[in-house]
Amino acid sequence: MTEQTTTPSPDSPTGRSSTSSTAPPEDHLVTTLHSLDLPDGPLNYTATTGTVVLTEEPEGEEYGRGCAYAELFSVSYVATASGASSADAAERPVLFAFNGGPGASTVWLHLGLLGPRRVDSGDAGSPADPPHHLLDNHETILRHADLVVVDAMTTGYSRPAPGAKPARHHGLTADRDLIASFVIDWLTRNQRWTSPVFLAGESYGTTRASAVAARLMDRYYLAVAGIALISPVLDFGTISFDPGNDCPYVHYLPTYAAIAHAHGKHEGRLLQDVVDEAEAFAEQEYPALLAAGLRLSTEQVREAAARIGALIGVDPGWVERADLRVEHMAFLAELLRDQGLVTGRIDGRFTAPLGDGNAASMETDPSIDQLAPSYTATINQYLRAELEFSSDVVYEIMSGRVPPWSYKDFENRSVEVASDLSRLLRKSPHTTVLVSHGYHDAATPFHASEHVLAQLAIPRSDYDERIRIEYYEAGHMMYCHEPSRLALSQHLAEFVTGEDAAVDASPEK
Repeated sequence: MTEQTTTPSPDSPTGRSSTSSTAPPEDHLVTTLHSLDLPDGPLNYTATTGTVVLTEEPEGEEYGRGCAYAELFSVSYVATASGASSADAAERPVLFAFNGGPGASTVWLHLGLLGPRRVDSGDAGSPADPPHHLLDNHETILRHADLVVVDAMTTGYSRPAPGAKPARHHGLTADRDLIASFVIDWLTRNQRWTSPVFLAGESYGTTRASAVAARLMDRYYLAVAGIALISPVLDFGTISFDPGNDCPYVHYLPTYAAIAHAHGKHEGRLLQDVVDEAEAFAEQEYPALLAAGLRLSTEQVREAAARIGALIGVDPGWVERADLRVEHMAFLAELLRDQGLVTGRIDGRFTAPLGDGNAASMETDPSIDQLAPSYTATINQYLRAELEFSSDVVYEIMSGRVPPWSYKDFENRSVEVASDLSRLLRKSPHTTVLVSHGYHDAATPFHASEHVLAQLAIPRSDYDERIRIEYYEAGHMMYCHEPSRLALSQHLAEFVTGEDAAVDASPEK
């Protein structure tokens, strides 16, 4: 059953109203009714799909009159129950979710993990063949909270209002303000201000989630109940391979070791033992070796290269020629070079044939290449066939029109949101954080995140009691690995329902 909340023109194939170029933009939303069969009974829900117009109050003589500046695309899933009162609905948690990039739509979290329907994407070594299709998601977060998946500017169907420029929103601060405004707008439209509000972000979406949560508190005094950080990056200085910055070499090494283990380089050993050894080396010996530089003797360099090579599964001579500093794109090209394979960045368990056997770095990411087609096909089919929304613009899965991304507010310093997260936790004593790491994630390495979280400017008791850290034997999008998907879904359910009161947030995995 479908309810059109706007009236589309009969001669418009897009489901959007025909308007003149001078008419103000309008919301274009479609509401459909659905039911998901679960083992404990049906889950009935509505899905409201489409774009909403966001307005702002300009300064000057026109102050106080709202001007349209963005049309953001989202899908809102709201559970319905017979006999439930509006007061009950108003107290149900609501989770706002987004991916990152910058330039990535939220199709990944939407169809990979959170929504009531999920893509059958396959996994490393067995990606799904076409025709691609969706499955019922019995672990959907909708069982415990209403869900809103929103696409950032120039991703999905989100676009600037007519006459506005998209580049205005292509930057950390502007993007933060845009998403925060969307959250406020949604809560107001849906009369959900008393609902516990949760944010979930993946990758750069964790940068966004931390910044948005702080903005909601600083600007609107909205204290979120919790933030789920999936494959987080909170300080770009920990992962940016820039001259003079040795941090990434240290923080990536445990991930290299985990990926090497996935490809049989530590035969007979448990992953946990390999990771523990690599982290101990990265935290104790490795920084001192890099700091010593040219003060190391030839023998000391050779010994260090042998140790590193054994940990990460590559030839010590290659490590020595790299001056003990192994860059991640180079590592992914080198690890399985003798087998004619390149290793995935988003998920190091994936491989593909090398195009150039002598390439200094990977030319493409097999994990994205092998997963993206199933997401692309299913989101385009799902929006039209099941949610009954269509548009005459392209649904941008991964938009190449977003760069360059502006970090102008971080001139001459590292781009980081750890200070935002710290400030939020100090100001809002009830906010909790769930952190999810994939061992084989070579985009946002887990050791970098561990380091940043351990340096948050909060009391030790808050670190112990309000931050929960989990690990999965997969990569950046750990939910493509079925055991990890089930575990992460359970952890999110516990997080939203508050059933994880006793949390061990120590970095001992």
